[in-house]
Amino acid sequence: MTHMGKPYYPLWLDNLADDVTLEAAAMDGAASGAEDVRSILVAARQLYDHQEFNYAGPCGESGFVEDYSSSVRGVPTHVVVLVSFNAAGQTQRIVVNHRPRSAMLQFSRLMLERFTGTPYAKHWQGTP
Repeated sequence: MTHMGKPYYPLWLDNLADDVTLEAAAMDGAASGAEDVRSILVAARQLYDHQEFNYAGPCGESGFVEDYSSSVRGVPTHVVVLVSFNAAGQTQRIVVNHRPRSAMLQFSRLMLERFTGTPYAKHWQGTP
C-alpha cells in the first residue's frame, strides 16, 4: 500500500480518542472506543490487495479525508474515509464508504468471517 510512492499508514489511527466512533456502510451500527475501533480498522486494512490514493490529506479545519481505489480478493472497490478530530486533535469520528454496493457487501461478508465468534461480529451479523 503506497501513498505518494511511500508505504501508507494513517497516522490518525495512532491518536484515537477514548470515545472514538467508527461508522461504515459495511457495518451494522457503530463501533466505539479506541481498542474496538483500532482492532476493526487493523483487520479491515489487511483485506485490501493494494491501495491507490487519489487524495489523503486535510479536509476543513478539523478533518482528514482519504480517497482511494483498491481491490479486495480481486474485486475492485473505491473507498472514501472521513476522519474528524476533536478539540484536542484526537481522532473522534471515522466514517468509511465502500462502493460499489457489490464490493461493500463482499467486504462486509469478509469482515464477518474474520470476526465470527468475537464481540465484534455484531457489527456484521445482518450481512446477507
